[in-house]
Amino acid sequence: MKRIFSVIVENEAGVLSRISNLFSARGYNIESLNVAPINELNLSRMTIVTEGDLNILEQIGKQLNKLIDTIKVIEYGDELPYVEREMALIKMHTDSSTRAEILRIIDIFRGKVVDVSQNSYTIEVTGSSEKINGILNLLEPLGIKELARTGKVAMSRESK
Repeated sequence: MKRIFSVIVENEAGVLSRISNLFSARGYNIESLNVAPINELNLSRMTIVTEGDLNILEQIGKQLNKLIDTIKVIEYGDELPYVEREMALIKMHTDSSTRAEILRIIDIFRGKVVDVSQNSYTIEVTGSSEKINGILNLLEPLGIKELARTGKVAMSRESK
């Protein structure tokens, strides 16, 4: 089963290395990793997507909590409702026969063109991983030139 860990850490050199070493030393895979500073001084949020059985996921949570640089670990799953998003930049080959079709697909997925050249569009799409995969499946036959994905970011939902 997949799990998202949101880890608040000290924003200093070597933290990313220590966390990635924790995963590699135990043979755990990181499916996606996103790190950026947050609104609190000298802290960053790491969003880590990984996969494993319940025992492995429990061990990952415990090991992350043990690291000196870790301030807080939040494990998103069925027990904790959350919102997740991902962003993709997609560079498409274009010509007169594909431009209109690409623009229709972008419109359906509420994406936007962020760069245009004579032979390409660069598209930005934000949403769930399923949404990103959906637009990629439709654009693939039209000629994806280059792709960059952020990986997931997640945040817990507030109670209503």
